[in-house]
Amino acid sequence: MRLVPRGRGLRDPDLRDRLYELLEHDPLAYSVGSRFIQLIIGVIVLNVTAMILASVPELDARFDTLFSAISILAVTVFALEYAARLWTVAGHTQRQGSVQGSALADRLSYAFSALGIIDLLAFLPAAIVLATDRHATLAGLGVLPFFKLVRYSPAMRSLLAAVHAERRALIGCVVILAGVVLTFASLLYAVERDVQPSKLGTIPDAMWWAIVTLGTVGYGDVVPVTPLGKTISVFAIISGFAMIALPVAIISSAFAEEVKRRDFVVTWGMLARVPLFSHLSASEIADIMRLLRARTIEQGEILVRRGDVASSMYFITAGEVEIALPSQQVRLGDGTFFGEIALLHKTKRSGTVTATRKTRLLLLDAQDFHALIARMPTLAAHVHQTAKARLGETGDLAAAELEQAEQDGTDR
Repeated sequence: MRLVPRGRGLRDPDLRDRLYELLEHDPLAYSVGSRFIQLIIGVIVLNVTAMILASVPELDARFDTLFSAISILAVTVFALEYAARLWTVAGHTQRQGSVQGSALADRLSYAFSALGIIDLLAFLPAAIVLATDRHATLAGLGVLPFFKLVRYSPAMRSLLAAVHAERRALIGCVVILAGVVLTFASLLYAVERDVQPSKLGTIPDAMWWAIVTLGTVGYGDVVPVTPLGKTISVFAIISGFAMIALPVAIISSAFAEEVKRRDFVVTWGMLARVPLFSHLSASEIADIMRLLRARTIEQGEILVRRGDVASSMYFITAGEVEIALPSQQVRLGDGTFFGEIALLHKTKRSGTVTATRKTRLLLLDAQDFHALIARMPTLAAHVHQTAKARLGETGDLAAAELEQAEQDGTDR
């Protein structure tokens, strides 16, 4: 009888799903997943720092045991994480057909994915080097775990997504750059090959000068000496500015679009669930999203006080707030909202709102909202209808604010 629970525990799909959610999904602030990510990032930073310091002979001789212990710790943590991902990736989605075949396909897909290869390289080469006791090589491998930050950094993921999205344009930039390098290298070779045969006697030699000049690095090891060669260099330098600006502009524009897209995905679902906005079209919700402002409040910070004039509504994207009403204490967490009636009635707050932990909010000002309903008559009608409907809901914060507005004589 004791073997059954043990077997079920090892094959418990709920356990695997929960662990998969912990490992793969972006967690909310102050969750178990958030602490796990902080642990992994801490190990990555510690390991990379130790490997950098280990390249200094004096420090390596003095702290060899400490550096080795850090390496062993990092290898162990990364190996366990890789094994956990390899196990949990199977079965996190429902598939038809053979369970074993689906599990194998999922695991092979992860193992050969870019993130899977990064996870493997974060510990396998270091483990091999530790086994052979080659500390110098181990120090050279210290950069590999750094690439694991791609998984945990939204900014790095957005940058890689931007580069992937603009890969054709960037390849075009490389082709243009190669053509420009060949052009200026050939010109300088034709002009200065007889003057500087040791430095510019071949086109490959001249290509080194062209690359350095177009990159605006200017090492100074190869420079033209003839007037015509110097003139060519001037045009090469000017062209180099364009060669640098072109890919930078492409990547920065794509990166900005990717960040905007990520923000859009994060806030879209939350706004669509708000009763005031649920009936709107996609373009109208997008119009509202452009008016939102982000704000972060620390634990214990008071967002609004009872009696304050309310002029905004708030959406909680991560964290939790406590609202102290005259008769009760209410806590609101991720995905909830409050203060929407204030956009209509500009009433005084019926409760004091305090952050119970660090909280990220989206704010929509009354002025912006009134401009919206001026452009959207259907939204204005729905706002008034929703306000009356919510008045009858028990425990509704918006109803409490509306009642306060009526008491103050501000409801017209």
